[in-house]
Amino acid sequence: QVQLVESGGGLVQAGGSLRLSCAASGRGFATNAMAWFRQAPGKAREFVASIDWTKRTTYYTDSVKGRFTISRDNAKNAVYLQMNSLKPEDTATYYCAVDGTPFTAPMAQSQYDYWGQGTQVTVSS
Repeated sequence: QVQLVESGGGLVQAGGSLRLSCAASGRGFATNAMAWFRQAPGKAREFVASIDWTKRTTYYTDSVKGRFTISRDNAKNAVYLQMNSLKPEDTATYYCAVDGTPFTAPMAQSQYDYWGQGTQVTVSS
C-alpha cells in the first residue's frame, strides 16, 4: 500500500524559512513526477510546484517563483520543498503528491494519484 507522509510544517514569522519533506513508501517512484499542492482555509487546493523524474524539469506557480525550490531524492523515494521569504499568504496545508504514470511532468491535480495527509504551514505577519 502506497503511503506519502509529509513533515516539516510549522509556525514561522514572515520572511522566515521552512523545509517540507515527503517520504513515500509502498513502491518506488524514481520514474514518476512528484509535486506539492496547498490549500488555504476557504480556498480550493492549488498547485505549488512539481518535479519530473529526471529532476531537470520543474514547474512553479507564479506566486512562489524565486522563493520556493522543489527537489527530490530518488534513492530515498522523497520529495522536498524549500520555502524561503515566507509570506502570510503562504499559510495553508501543504500536500505532496505523486503521479502514478511514469515519465510525465504534470501540474494538474487530476493527474496525481497518490496524496499525503498534509502538513500545516502558518506564517505570521
